[in-house]
Amino acid sequence: MDGFRKIDVDQYDEDVLLDSELCEPDPRDPAQILNETKQKAAAIRGQLSKGDVAGALDTVLTDAPYGLSVEEAKNLNLTTLVTILNSTKATEIPGVIRSLSQDAQDTLMKYLYKGMAMPGWGDVSGSVLLGWHEKLTEVAGTGCIVRAMTDRRII
Repeated sequence: MDGFRKIDVDQYDEDVLLDSELCEPDPRDPAQILNETKQKAAAIRGQLSKGDVAGALDTVLTDAPYGLSVEEAKNLNLTTLVTILNSTKATEIPGVIRSLSQDAQDTLMKYLYKGMAMPGWGDVSGSVLLGWHEKLTEVAGTGCIVRAMTDRRII
């Protein structure tokens, strides 16, 4: 029984789907994506210092990096987003969420799930992420959760 299933039988199957085949890759160059994400992070710090939480959130959710080769940019964008979420008062959250487009709300939901899935983040920002998840679900409905779970453009 030592030789049981040591051969990858999927390599002989023509119908195997690869992660790269499930969605169109981001057409931008990975270095360009990282550079744009760094520029957005700097602009968002300026918006937050002026108190423009809705604008900062819209900026971070617009053209969010996705795909397999841009992990550094995706993590930087997540860190910037969590900074925005942490700096928002609980009473302002529903209004800020209502000001977002449906696509931005769906992207926000993806980031909330990614933040909850990151090791160690639950201790730091778990209650903030859950609070935003609750408010986002109240405003956008459960369809937002379904769209975030079924979209193949992984944040």
